[in-house]
Amino acid sequence: MDICKRLGQNVRALREEKGWSQEAFAHEADIHRTYISDIERGARNPTVMILEKLAKPLGVPAARLIE
Repeated sequence: MDICKRLGQNVRALREEKGWSQEAFAHEADIHRTYISDIERGARNPTVMILEKLAKPLGVPAARLIE
């Protein structure tokens, strides 16, 4: 599976475990909601800085997002 799609699936699953909408998660991660949507669809190739911003509010190491 493409790494961007795997990242998107992992982010979506972890976000949904928290019970957050994309908008709520975007607020927590300080990232625009449409960027979150693009990541979850596998349409973006985020930087390591963005991976860290995604991982922090989810309470997981950044590496967990691409496993």
